[in-house]
Amino acid sequence: MAELQTYQYSLIALVFVWSGFVRSGLGFGGAVMSLPFLLLIDNRPLVYLPIIAVHLLFFSSITVWQNYKKHRNERLNSDATHAETGTIDWAYLKKSMKVMIIPKLIGVAGLLTIPASVMTGIIFTIVSVYSVTYIFNKPFKSTSKLLDNFFLILGAYISGTSLIGAPLIISVFATHVAKHRLRDTLFVLWFILVVIKMTAFVIAGVDLQLAQHIWLLPCATVGHLIGLRFHQKIVDGDPKIFYRVLGISLLSVSLMGIVTLFIK
Repeated sequence: MAELQTYQYSLIALVFVWSGFVRSGLGFGGAVMSLPFLLLIDNRPLVYLPIIAVHLLFFSSITVWQNYKKHRNERLNSDATHAETGTIDWAYLKKSMKVMIIPKLIGVAGLLTIPASVMTGIIFTIVSVYSVTYIFNKPFKSTSKLLDNFFLILGAYISGTSLIGAPLIISVFATHVAKHRLRDTLFVLWFILVVIKMTAFVIAGVDLQLAQHIWLLPCATVGHLIGLRFHQKIVDGDPKIFYRVLGISLLSVSLMGIVTLFIK
């Protein structure tokens, strides 16, 4: 990032605050909600994806560990309803990974071989589709085993290319994992998928932008802390309006990005 202007650094910092806010406020979407903005600032997906991947590893680990300690205390000190089941559905996690592992690897390979401008166009297009589902409150839903596998395969592939396959994957997990175990199960899944991606980056010699974590991780942490407070307001209120505004914003940014690519 050495050749960027000062204002671009400032915008990138704000986007990572936003990324941390979305990740903790909504429970997912740190990548899908931030990549379009980052690519408008600097059109190089391979610069930002390693940074986002490390943030996912960091914050998912913290969240799962905190919930594990909370669950352990509940099991020792009370008769909590879910004390015996734990907060992670390991059985379904193992089952889904058998379906997702190959398309995940194919997606990672695609990221490393597809030109940056083409990859950016794909990301903007995918985010545009997600945005429309937010605007009309029609999220992806899985209703059969065949559709389950299709969404898992497609979600894993998209996750391999750009880390934005969460909406498709969540649509399947939400129908098979108990509500009280869903969040932690997804965080463990994100951790596994990101480790695969980071391993591929290391093998391929991709710059992990380690120096940039010194200032971007604190930015994401600020957003994370704000998002934790905002999360309860979303739960207590009507999230439809928030998602609709978010969808319109993302769609506008994505369409702007697509137009920019054609102009270039």
